[in-house]
Amino acid sequence: MVESPLLVAEDPGLDPSERVGDAWSAVAEVVDSDLQATRSRVRQLIETVERPLHRDSRPGHLTGSALVVDSECRRTLFLLHAKLGIWVQPGGHADGDANLAAVALKEASEETGINGLRVWPRAIDLDIHEVRPPSEEPHFHHDIRFLVVAPPGAEFVGNHESLDHKWVALDRVTDLGVDEGVTRLASKGRQAATRLGIC
Repeated sequence: MVESPLLVAEDPGLDPSERVGDAWSAVAEVVDSDLQATRSRVRQLIETVERPLHRDSRPGHLTGSALVVDSECRRTLFLLHAKLGIWVQPGGHADGDANLAAVALKEASEETGINGLRVWPRAIDLDIHEVRPPSEEPHFHHDIRFLVVAPPGAEFVGNHESLDHKWVALDRVTDLGVDEGVTRLASKGRQAATRLGIC
């Protein structure tokens, strides 16, 4: 029997870390030629910002997000963000944790309420985007993105951070009006799932 490359929340590989170098290790694994400029900017943030893992760091900070796919890897889950009013994948602030795969899985679990999510611990995408939350100055999220797989029959529960949710076919995410980075994420997630043979 082949061991799954996916990790559950209790796996030692998802233990918290305060070492910023661990965050860079996740970024450094992303070698896609189309992401080299983004990768360089994330490295610059890590090297020049005093506390890049904390949400109060400006001009930006690290975040972790999850492309949550169903057990057959045909659909992905999007949430209507309560504060921003846009469709987004689950994710959030690192809050000091340099294990960004663990951050992505934790945020996905909290925001969807789905039990039994599993994460592939290698980042599949990087994205830097400006956010303008109410009552905060605009700043940048340097988002490290991971593939998360839901169990068969997964049921969405959600929390106060979203107003609605939708399962969307991986090749139809543009129908939600998402940006180019999210469309790219869906494509890279589908490629990763196929390559790993996890669905």
